[in-house]
Amino acid sequence: MPVISRFFGILIVIYWRDHSPPHFHAKYGSEEVEIEVRNGAVLGKMSPRALGLVQEWRERHIAELLEDWNLASQNRPLANIPPLE
Repeated sequence: MPVISRFFGILIVIYWRDHSPPHFHAKYGSEEVEIEVRNGAVLGKMSPRALGLVQEWRERHIAELLEDWNLASQNRPLANIPPLE
């Protein structure tokens, strides 16, 4: 599982060769959502507080997320992205 960031108990993951559009997975305990990088559309359910933190983080790191998405599509190692502090 290629974890690219961790903060406040939340794991952010991008899977190699995943389907389009560019997205990432956020895991918090037993909850998991899939979030589109560009528009923040969410598939799945997560507590509102955790989801808000993930969306704040996404907005700060869109360019880095898209870069990691491109690396993942080429099955190359992903870069870590700084956590939300």
